[in-house]
Amino acid sequence: MSTDTRAVLAMAGGASLISLTGILVRFADVPPTIAGMYRMLFGGLMLGALLFLLRRARSIPAVAWWVCLWPAAAFAADLWLWHRSIHAIGPGLATLLANTQVFFMVAAGVLLFGERLSPRFFLGVLLAFAGLVLILGDGWASLAAEARLGVWMGLATGVAYAAYNLGLKRAQTTADPRAGEVILLVSTLQCAALLALAGLVEGASFAIPDSRSLLALLALGLIGQCLGWVLIGRALPRLRVATVGLLLLLQPLLAFLLDVLLFDRPTALHEWLGVGLSLAGIFLAGLRAPARPPPVAR
Repeated sequence: MSTDTRAVLAMAGGASLISLTGILVRFADVPPTIAGMYRMLFGGLMLGALLFLLRRARSIPAVAWWVCLWPAAAFAADLWLWHRSIHAIGPGLATLLANTQVFFMVAAGVLLFGERLSPRFFLGVLLAFAGLVLILGDGWASLAAEARLGVWMGLATGVAYAAYNLGLKRAQTTADPRAGEVILLVSTLQCAALLALAGLVEGASFAIPDSRSLLALLALGLIGQCLGWVLIGRALPRLRVATVGLLLLLQPLLAFLLDVLLFDRPTALHEWLGVGLSLAGIFLAGLRAPARPPPVAR
């Protein structure tokens, strides 16, 4: 098997694993903030153990610990918003909305780094917006207030997710280029601590109700912060950006399919067309020149 084929399979496998995270949040049966806290805590501990076993742990400068607070806080906001969106509108649509981070990443490139918008980006925005109109447009007026709030929280998740990607990239530049996994570990555990503080402020219960919930939370940490990331991280340098962007769309697509299959989400033909248009728009907007870094996966 060629190196490129292995990289494609690793990327597809990682994106497929990560598509399960929204489903696992529903099965965890704990408050949204607490689900995020356990995901980051369990995932961080698992990632730390993996780095230790592979002898890939290394020290990072003290300043990197402080810079890691940026992606940690951004991802804490991401999970806080996303988990609530999942409970309000389901994991499929919530994950699709979270992947609008592509548009916010490009907007940050324009505002912060002086990059230019391409015609492909504008076409991507139009397709994604048309897709969302097809998914939500006819039923928006009939949606309950909680569902409408879930949609806005899903879009806000995209903003927080983009901030996380930018913060993680900034943190990695302050350390040894080979310490990317350690930077992820530090920001993961910091994120767990921030979500634990949020849970205390909310007065949420940290109790894990039963063994099914524990297994879901352990799987959330293993898949969301460990295995999926390792597979994607290893494949990224070996694939073209267009291939990466296309394969990462497996995450929202599979999440939507699983939402329909596992939770009996009623989905009309025009909604499926909307999903297809939105995915196409996200893909087009996320395409970048080969010299630019590929998108970071959830």
